Amino acid sequence: MTQPISIIAKSLVRERQRTGLSLAEIARRAGIAKSTLSQLEAGNGNPSLETLWALCVALNIPFARLLEPQNPKTQVIRCGEGTKVIAGRANYQAILLAACPPGARRDIYLLLTQPGADRISHPHPQGSVEHIIVTQGRALVGPTEAAEELGEGDYICYPADQEHIFKALESDTQAILIAELN
Repeated sequence: MTQPISIIAKSLVRERQRTGLSLAEIARRAGIAKSTLSQLEAGNGNPSLETLWALCVALNIPFARLLEPQNPKTQVIRCGEGTKVIAGRANYQAILLAACPPGARRDIYLLLTQPGADRISHPHPQGSVEHIIVTQGRALVGPTEAAEELGEGDYICYPADQEHIFKALESDTQAILIAELN
C-alpha cells in the first residue's frame, strides 16, 4: 500500500506556495498548530482525515490534490492497494482511485467503513456535490438532516456544501464516492 505522507508533504508545500500565504497563516486558517503543518510539510506525522480536510479548506483545494501523483499515465489500483486515508473519529477509510485532472474538479474514492462512530463531514465549497453508490452492505448517507438508508446497488446524489453523513449500518460496508468540488 502506498504511504501518502511523502506525496502529501510535497503537495502541501506546493499548494501553500501557490497561495503565497505563510505557514503560520495556513495553519491558523486550518485550526491546527504551526508546528503540525511544519512537520507535515517535512513528511513527518500521520495526519487524520479531518486535519487534511481542514488544510484543503484553508488552501481552497479539492482533497485529492494532496494525493495526486505527478504526471499520471495509465494507472491500475488493485483491490486492497492505493493511497488510503483513515478518519480519526470514525470507522471510515477513503482510498483515492482517481484524482481530478487539471481544470476539472472531480475525485473518485472507494470507501471502506464499519459501524461505530459516524463520519460527519463539514460543508465543502459552495456548489459541491457528492455521488455515492453502495457496493456492499448498508449505510445512512446524505445531508445530516435528511440522510437516506441505502443498500447494495443504491445510488444517492446530494449537495455537499452542507453538513453530511456516512454511517455504516453493517460490517464491511463499501461504497464508491464521486466528489464534484467547486
